[in-house]
Amino acid sequence: MLHLFLEKGPWFRAKRFGYGAGLPFKWQGWVTLAVYVLAMVGLGLFADGHGAMPQIVTVVLMLCITAIFVVIVRKRTEGGWKWRGDLGA
Repeated sequence: MLHLFLEKGPWFRAKRFGYGAGLPFKWQGWVTLAVYVLAMVGLGLFADGHGAMPQIVTVVLMLCITAIFVVIVRKRTEGGWKWRGDLGA
């Protein structure tokens, strides 16, 4: 199953206007997005004021996971990240 994640090609569509990526169009992109959302929700619930984890640790973990997610999405966006669209038109 891991070899399916390692196959070449984009998982996310490029934004039509603006900079960055749009929604996923392959199942690998949807799984990546779901894992990211579940990680953020899980960290948020785990650090929900019960003293299980200091807030600074939660924030640092969230920033690290977000950075990893952004790198993956940027690498797997069709056409790469660049400005698209014309503000003058």
